[in-house]
Amino acid sequence: MRNSLRRWFLLLPLLVGCKSKTIAQDPYLWLEEVEGKKALEFAQTENKKTLEHFQKNPHFKKIEKEARAILLAEDRTPAVSLRKGELYNFWRDQKNVRGVWRKTSFSSYKTKHPKWDVLLDIDELAKKENENWVWSGASTLGPRHDRALVSLSRGGKDAVVVREFDLNTRQFVKDGFYVPEAKTHISWKDENTVFVGTDFGAGSLTDSGYPRIVKVWKRGTPLSKAVTVQEASPKDMSAYSYIIDENDKRYVFHSIRKGFYSSTNWYEDKNGNKTRLPMPEDSEFWGVFSDKLFFELKSDLGSFKSGSIVFMPLNALSQGEAAQKTLRALFVPTDKRFIQGMSPTKNHILLHVTDNVLSRIEKVTFTSADTWTTEVVKLGENGVSSVTSTEEESDNYLAQYVDFLTPNSLYLGNASDKNNHMDLLKKSPERFNSVGLKTERFEATSKDGTKIPYFVVSKKDIKLDGKNPTLLYGYGGFQAPMQPSYLNVIGKVWVEKGGVYVLSNLRGGGEFGPAWHQAVLKENRYKVYEDNIAIAESLIAKGITSPQHLGISGRSNGGLLTGATFTTRPDLFNAAIVGVPLLDMLRYHKLLAGASWMDEYGDPDDPKMREAILKYSPYQRLNKEVKYPEVFIMTSTKDDRVHPGHARKMVARMKEQGHPVFYYENTEGGHAGSANIEQTILWNSLEYSYLWERLQ
Repeated sequence: MRNSLRRWFLLLPLLVGCKSKTIAQDPYLWLEEVEGKKALEFAQTENKKTLEHFQKNPHFKKIEKEARAILLAEDRTPAVSLRKGELYNFWRDQKNVRGVWRKTSFSSYKTKHPKWDVLLDIDELAKKENENWVWSGASTLGPRHDRALVSLSRGGKDAVVVREFDLNTRQFVKDGFYVPEAKTHISWKDENTVFVGTDFGAGSLTDSGYPRIVKVWKRGTPLSKAVTVQEASPKDMSAYSYIIDENDKRYVFHSIRKGFYSSTNWYEDKNGNKTRLPMPEDSEFWGVFSDKLFFELKSDLGSFKSGSIVFMPLNALSQGEAAQKTLRALFVPTDKRFIQGMSPTKNHILLHVTDNVLSRIEKVTFTSADTWTTEVVKLGENGVSSVTSTEEESDNYLAQYVDFLTPNSLYLGNASDKNNHMDLLKKSPERFNSVGLKTERFEATSKDGTKIPYFVVSKKDIKLDGKNPTLLYGYGGFQAPMQPSYLNVIGKVWVEKGGVYVLSNLRGGGEFGPAWHQAVLKENRYKVYEDNIAIAESLIAKGITSPQHLGISGRSNGGLLTGATFTTRPDLFNAAIVGVPLLDMLRYHKLLAGASWMDEYGDPDDPKMREAILKYSPYQRLNKEVKYPEVFIMTSTKDDRVHPGHARKMVARMKEQGHPVFYYENTEGGHAGSANIEQTILWNSLEYSYLWERLQ
């Protein structure tokens, strides 16, 4: 539903500048100077060695060719979103390396060669303005959707420049809304007013580096004259304000994010009066529909279970805490069934429900204020069905079905259709030969006895002789579920050629609700690494692979997972890809976005937490007496979310101790690692050349 605001906080970085007691003990702090001359020279030297090595690899040119053919294929299915009955898309190809923002009609989209109306050409803009622009999205104002707040990043950073854009004239609005480069949250209030939280100068950010102050900014006035509407304390995480349009009504909300998993929210009525939403701070406000406020519970509340979606009437807010007596449960989880999201249409709600990791769509129809029906919208059986876009102005919605071996199919539905008929708009072409491949599901038993599910994609006639090159991929954090998706490049360059792909459902993710995530927070973090090790041991025990042929991979929090796993049990692996990682967990909270993650990992300055963190922190665990696999660490200079210093320092310490290691640092790309398709092709070519070299 309104999960986009929460996702914004999951992704937006922080800037933190604190001194650490470990500074004097760390000889590689100079590598934390992101644009420092010596640090960049270090990266350039390592990049040269890595490129020279892998470009000579016999697999490299073939993998590069195959990845290029897939990622730049002219018949790729454009991902689209609904706006005012039209389909919007952002597209990159060989001609449009930076990309174009464009739109088309439903009828045109269904043809083999849709006719696109280009709204904004980022390549042309970058050349004209001599800027390294990377598209970071746009927010249009309903119901006309003729104005947009466009976010542009320099080199792929999370920090953006925000500019108002006129979709009719295809021009940026002269003297329109403009916010200089910062980690900004901005949203429309009406056509002449926006809510903006940004870096207003000294004292305007929280200790974590997020906007502390939200202002309402009127068109035609300088940003310096914007009027403050709310302030968080310096110790809070951030403040933000926004509107929700629903059935010709406009609702105004304000929020203070207390921590990563807690917030306080207010509703503002037409007279400007604010009323606090009377719910626990650890509940997640999901939005409003038909004058009802919806929340996800992260802990039990009375008779309501954690993981439930509950709602109360908007007019109950006047009762204060007593309004909780009016709560009703729209969705109640089971031991395997949980909710991942809600998407409203004009008259219905669409639920994204996971059932034993796989997912489906369920449609909710209110028959009165307090009664409703729920029915399944059928798309596929053994993969992921999900809603990709809705619009408040109609009951139209877009949905997709995908699994490991089945390319994405995009459908148009109308929630008012009693038969729930879905019109197939596009089906993506197959990019690898799936004949002779299979998907299986297994469980490993972690050290504490918990059963950890995982998927295995392989040849049907796989020999269980322990000789199969196998890649184990995982994440295990921030309540983010790992679900099947079409393997695309992986299917072509890895599985089709005999490699085995394994996707883990580790604790810390969102596969089985809040409790699955909460089981490995802070002092229990080590358990997620035990989960990963248990899967590796299970794969070996089944004869699918052996340590000589087993590799692991992960990015971001998954990079930490990979780093902690290979430093804990190096005997289990012969390859490890550590992407845009956290690795120095004694200083993570003092580097860029790190301070916002202490609800996940704990505070290293707390002596008890420090002791717990030292049990797994990869940078501190490195030991010159231990034999590690030849690791490949990758990051981005422009990553202003997870500091590139994590990766750089790990490489430097491994080299100091005499451990073999490859390193590649993309000079742009942000936390995604790549700013365009060409960089993605190179990244894939390096990764899979490395894996075949190590695991074959």
